[in-house]
Amino acid sequence: MRRIINCLKENNPSINRVAKKVSIEEGLEIATELFNILAKDKSGIGLAAPQCNIDASVAVVNVREPIILINPEVIEQSHIINYYEGCLSFPKKGVHTKRYRDVIIKTEQEESGYYFSGAETGVEARGTWEQDVKTQDTELRLLESVCIQHEIDHLNGITCLDKAVDTTIRVEKKPGRNEPCHCGSGKKYKKCCISKGTK
Repeated sequence: MRRIINCLKENNPSINRVAKKVSIEEGLEIATELFNILAKDKSGIGLAAPQCNIDASVAVVNVREPIILINPEVIEQSHIINYYEGCLSFPKKGVHTKRYRDVIIKTEQEESGYYFSGAETGVEARGTWEQDVKTQDTELRLLESVCIQHEIDHLNGITCLDKAVDTTIRVEKKPGRNEPCHCGSGKKYKKCCISKGTK
C-alpha cells in the first residue's frame, strides 16, 4: 500500500503539479486506496492522490461523511474567512489561510454539484444541549468546506503553505521615559510628550 509522503523530509514530485484527470472507474479505485491510507494514518480528515505521489485528480474527505472527489472543479465560492489548517504532507506545520465559508463544486461522478457551507443554519435552539449541537454542527460543516477546498488545491498543485497569510499583529513600540521622544524634539520622552499628555 502506498503512503502519505512527508514533504518536510522527502521529495514528492506530484505535490506541486496539476494532477491528471481520470475515469470514474479509475477514480473510485484510487479513492478506495486513499480511504485505506487515511484510516491507517488515523490523523487526517482528507487526502488527495498527489500527497501519495499518485498523479490523479482524486481526493477523499471524511468529516461528517465520506466524500469522493473525482476530477473536481470549483464552480462558485463566497464569504472569505480566516482559517488555521494543517496538512498531512507537512506534519506539525499549521498555517493561517484565507478560505471561503461557502463553496459549490462539481465532480466527474455526480450530475449535480455539491454545496458546502459553514453558515449557521438559523434554526433557533431552545436549550443548552441543543445550542451545543447547533454550534458543533456549524463548526463541522465549516471544517468540511475548508477541507474540500484544501484537497482540491492539492489536485491543482497548491498546498496550504502556498496560501499562508501573515496574521502577526504589529504594535509600534513606544519610547521609554528616558529615550528620545518620537516627536523629533530631541528631548527625553518623559520631559516632552508624556508631560504634555500626548502619546
